[in-house]
Amino acid sequence: MPRPIGCRKVHGEPPSSFFKPRGIPLSALEVVTMTVDEFEAIRLADLAGLYQEEAAGRMGVSRQTFGRIVESGRRKIAEALVHAKALEIQGGEIKLARPREFQCSDCGQRWRIPFGAARPVGCLKCKGRNIERAGSSPAKPQGGNS
Repeated sequence: MPRPIGCRKVHGEPPSSFFKPRGIPLSALEVVTMTVDEFEAIRLADLAGLYQEEAAGRMGVSRQTFGRIVESGRRKIAEALVHAKALEIQGGEIKLARPREFQCSDCGQRWRIPFGAARPVGCLKCKGRNIERAGSSPAKPQGGNS
């Protein structure tokens, strides 16, 4: 009996969930269905150019699992292109990764950056370097006689 599929972290939903060859009515096309996690693996490996180890970490899966996911996604894209089929992106066991929120301690500006993007080095508004994750606060001293 195979192991159940665990949740995979994805950056977000695809901007479009359906692609088809131009000039052929959808009713005349076969449809290949790609899961959202396969789409994310293709995005990380082929568009972002990440090595499998780093991409796997971002998705919360092993490198071997990532390799299987990206291979399956590429095969489905190739099938749709070579055989003039429609490509639908839906389903899969996924968990949307929330964007990270930062705040400038100098001017109070808050902003969000996508999950997986590099930590900002300075404030977008005042260019100050005194930034921290929003909602985080310095550790309070423990103990003592008050």
